[in-house]
Amino acid sequence: MRTRLGVGVIIAMLAAALNAAYAQPTSASHYTHSELHKMMQEAHTEQQYKVLATYFRAQQQSFIQQAQSEKQEWERSGQDVTGSVGKYPRPVDSSRNRYEYLTYKADQMDKEAAHYESLSATAQ
Repeated sequence: MRTRLGVGVIIAMLAAALNAAYAQPTSASHYTHSELHKMMQEAHTEQQYKVLATYFRAQQQSFIQQAQSEKQEWERSGQDVTGSVGKYPRPVDSSRNRYEYLTYKADQMDKEAAHYESLSATAQ
């Protein structure tokens, strides 16, 4: 009798959790590539431009944080370049390349955000 009650309670809790998960709206800070592309094509109002600018600013901040983390790893791994870690490609090279890529992506996101911010300002 207790096991049936326990199973029933677990099933009810799982059902409630699933309902809550489906009821929450999709995160505005993460779009699929196709959703983003569609939003960029259909943007014509000030509000749509602001949403895109906000998205690109959030992406820029994410890339900046990742780049800072990678720079710390680059500095840490650059201290020991002897022995087996001295062979190419060294961990310090990989960290440097990743840091440069992340800063490049942050710059791209900055340009996109600035573009949509200017469109938003002119759409008023």
